[in-house]
Amino acid sequence: MTTLEYNTERPHLIIPEYGRHIQKMIEKAVLLKDRDTRNKTARSIVAVMGNLFPHLRDVPDFQHKLWDQLFIMSDFQLDVDSPYEKPTPSTLHKHPERLRYPQAHPRYRFYGNVIIRMINTCVNWEKGDLREALEYSIANHMKKCFLTWNKESVDDSVVFEHLYELSNGQIDLRKANEDLTNSRDLIRTKQNLTKRTPQPQPQQAKRIFSTNKKNNNGRF
Repeated sequence: MTTLEYNTERPHLIIPEYGRHIQKMIEKAVLLKDRDTRNKTARSIVAVMGNLFPHLRDVPDFQHKLWDQLFIMSDFQLDVDSPYEKPTPSTLHKHPERLRYPQAHPRYRFYGNVIIRMINTCVNWEKGDLREALEYSIANHMKKCFLTWNKESVDDSVVFEHLYELSNGQIDLRKANEDLTNSRDLIRTKQNLTKRTPQPQPQQAKRIFSTNKKNNNGRF
């Protein structure tokens, strides 16, 4: 009498994408005593693994990945001659370095860290028309950010003073004759971008509601 074998009772699959047959082939190869036979069997298994994913053959280092996965699925117990450096459990379970959390605390937080980066980039440029254009672009962007928090208006002199302070005196537009973009235009541009998102009209919303009610047979 044949008893049913459930997957929950079978050994754990290390890489389930290859299936249980590949896993059993690798386990069989580990038990082979002859090294030449093991090498031949390992190459055959790698070929079968590659045939399972033919669309990945053009991916760089595809063969290298297959050999690495072969050793991983054998729990690093397969002793064969690999054309690549053999992986080790320490390299597989190596923890990545801890990312440094940005600790920048700008004085004027409503401008954001992007403005600080733009200013640092600008001060490294040589003085000329390009740098002057960038300085005014930064100032206009600062004004737009300021209006996000202050819906009324902001005087250009305030933005110029903040820019002078954030750049440590390297960008000075306080005595400039050119004005920034009008506050109303900046607010209007932001409102126009918001209005681009299509909103259902009352009649359209009513039809959608009626359709949903009909599909649900009046049940909510």
